[in-house]
This record gives sequence, structure tokens and C-alpha cells, in this order.
Amino acid sequence: MIHKNFIANQWVSALAGQTLPVINPSDGQMYAEIARSGEADIDVAVRAARDAFEGRWGRMAPAERSRLLFRLAMALLDHQDELAAIESRDTGKPMKQARADAAAIARYFEFYAGAADKLHGSTIPYPNEFTVLTVREAHGVTGHIVPWNYPLQIFGRSVAASLAVGNACVVKPAEDACLSLLKVAEIAAEVGLPPGALNICTGLGAEAGAALSAHPGVDHMSFTGSPQTGKQVALAAAGHFAPVTLELGGKSPQILFSDADLDAAMPVVLNAIIQNAGQTCSAGSRVLIQRAIYSDVIGHLSELFQATRTGAASDDPDVGPLINARQLERVQAYIQQARESGIEQAAVGQRDLNAPAGGFYQAPVVFTNVPPDHPLAQEEIFGPVLCAIPFDTEDEALRIANGTPFSLVAGLWTTDGARQMRLARRVKAGQVFVNNYGAAGGVELPFGGTGQSGYGKEKGFEALYGFTTLKTIAVRH
Repeated sequence: MIHKNFIANQWVSALAGQTLPVINPSDGQMYAEIARSGEADIDVAVRAARDAFEGRWGRMAPAERSRLLFRLAMALLDHQDELAAIESRDTGKPMKQARADAAAIARYFEFYAGAADKLHGSTIPYPNEFTVLTVREAHGVTGHIVPWNYPLQIFGRSVAASLAVGNACVVKPAEDACLSLLKVAEIAAEVGLPPGALNICTGLGAEAGAALSAHPGVDHMSFTGSPQTGKQVALAAAGHFAPVTLELGGKSPQILFSDADLDAAMPVVLNAIIQNAGQTCSAGSRVLIQRAIYSDVIGHLSELFQATRTGAASDDPDVGPLINARQLERVQAYIQQARESGIEQAAVGQRDLNAPAGGFYQAPVVFTNVPPDHPLAQEEIFGPVLCAIPFDTEDEALRIANGTPFSLVAGLWTTDGARQMRLARRVKAGQVFVNNYGAAGGVELPFGGTGQSGYGKEKGFEALYGFTTLKTIAVRH
């Protein structure tokens, strides 16, 4: 089956007539094709978005936008099972994770539907002959480059916020996983989203993604992906002075002190690195353990890792396959480098005997006594690989935690209330979780880091500010 682009509520083939294969990560087999869009296709989509913004969609009252987005949220819930099945097959993630993602996109649209008519300006005290006020206005056309690891969730957290404030959107999903988003666009049209408000062009990042970033008709870019590609997106958008929101990589630490509740911490530490096969920007890929409890924690983690089951997404295992052969080779290269460096492998999980031979499988691995400056502890692996690092003092833990180019998320495990606040303020991270990790997803919680983790905020009410521009109006009377 060939899946076409979705532009102005119509299915259209790529103008050049080219397609790309869709590969099932669980068995390595092609099962569909998508349009291979180029610069001309992106231009058609951007023009459709501009027409929508300058037409019915852009003139729509916030309360009406709110009702439309609520209808979309409820329709996405009605299609949860279908969306989850598409997402699971396309990305390789187990069904239980895909179902959670399908519920999450509905929640994003529900949250931002509720915010659509509540984005207020302010008045500014000024000399009496003036009335001065500020208003927030949509940029116009926003571009969104969505990665393959969480298509539904990341689409929801950027596109829902952008639509809520009245922008029209052009989305370039990752070529490795985009079928669920094409279904979402179809559902959006069915509930009444006007033509051109939401457009999706599939294709390669170097072609369609580059064209979208550089298009002069795009007023704001949102990108989630690697720091290397994020830099290219920012440079391209700078050519026409478009602002950019970048959500990039992470090498997030979880810090376990000797007073931590280990019964509560251990399952969370495990899940934070095996969820979506470790292909998560906020994965807890480093665990820093106070030396007094180090051997006990490693023993417990080893048991948990050895009990994990890696297999085909359809079998709903603990860990599914990685997204493609290139990613599998990359992750395995890091593992081999660690072994050749003499770093001890404490435990590895199990691969199902019935997992298809052509799938891209890597069982979870935990390495112990990893030097903090080793590439294993410095670079984003994007796989189910955990680095365990011992520390003695609070200052040493902070030095190690802050000693990478990333600053996305951190987890603190301690029952000492004073230490909780000291470290929460001093650790470099856009989100800090104390005695938990991720706060159950937290649609409402602003998300984004600094350094190689990017800039700008997604999620929560804060995201709406990035998708609007502030205007000051001064009236003299």
C-alpha cells in the first residue's frame, strides 16, 4: 500500500512520483510505502497552510477553535486501539507502550483545547494619557519535524499547542515512522478541521525536512531530534529569521543516595532506560549510586535486567526492537567499545527465542563502574544501555551529573528534604524529578533543556508562548 501526503484535507502523491519503503522493525520486512516529498511538495503544503491561516482557520474565534480541538481529542480516544496498532507496528514498540502514546496524544489535544481561549495579554501601568496593553498573536505557519521514537506524543505536544493559538501547521514526520500521524490528519479532517490547517508531507530529512526548515513561508520551526540535525534546522530557519524550538538529546542522570527508598527506585530506574528500547531523549541512561549502597543496587539492577524480555512488538514484550538496522549497529558499536575498554557488563536481558530473525533487537544491558568521562557516559546512545557510576559525596554526584553537554532531565532519590531542594536547584536539567522519574508523562509540565538538549519549551501552558508572538499596543487618549 502507498500512503500519500495529506495537504488541504486531500490525499496527494509526491509531485515527483517517488516513494520510500516502510519497514517493520520487528522483522525487517517492508510492508508499505510512503510519499517521498521534495521541495515542491513542501511548497504546496506551506501555501495551503498560509491560505488556511489567512482564511477561515486564522479568523476563527478561540472558543470555536477550542471546540474543534476537543472534538478531535475525543475522536482520537475513539481511535485509540487503531492508532496504537499502527504505532506499534511502525515503531516496534510493545502494544502497552503504543496504547499509552495513543492516549497521550488525545490528552495533549484535550489540554490545549482547554487553553485555546485562555491565553491572555496584560495591561502595563503607564502615564495617564496612555492605555498600554499586550496581546499574543499566532505566528502564522509553523513547521514541525517529528522524530520516529514517539510520533504520536511529539506530534501532540507541538502541533496541538500550535493549532490551539491559531497557527496553521506543516508537519514532516520521520520517514521511519509516520503512518500513525497520517491517520491523525485524516481524523482531524473528519471532525471538521478546515483544509490547510494541518498538512503532512512524508519524506527524507535531507530533502523534505531541509526544504521545510528553509522555506521562507514558515514563520516558526519546531524540531525534535539529534543535536546535529537540530543545528542544521536552526541555521536553515535563521536564513529567513524564523524562531525555532529545539528539543534535542539527553544523557539524563538518576542519583541514588544511601537513604533512598530502593524498593520504589529500582523499578523506575529500570523502566527509565528500557522504555521504547531506550530510544527516548529523556531516558535515564546514567544511574549515579552512593558507594555505601553501590553493590546492593548493582545486584538488584542485575536481577531486574536479566529478567527483561526482548521480542517482537506484537508479542507485547518488555522491550521491542530498535527502529532500524542503522540504529542497531550504532547501539551495538557503543556496547562493543565499552567491552573493549574493559568496562564490566553487570547484566544483560533475554531475547525471545521466537523473535523474528530479521528484527533489530538489542536486549537491555547495564555496565558498572563506568568512568564518568567515557563515551558510554558522555554520549547519547539511544538504546537500552545503562551506565552505573559510583560516587561518595553530594558535590561529587553533582559534578558527575552536570558533567555532560546535555541538560534535559534528572532524577533524585533521597528522603532528606534539604538535600532534595539543594540538588534540585544545582543540577543542570530542564526537569528535575524527586523520588520519581517522569511524573507519569506530565502533559501539563513544561519540558526542554539547554546546551545540546536544545532550547525553548514544549508541553504545559508554557508551550503556547513559543507558538505566539507578543505585541504591545499603546493608545494615547
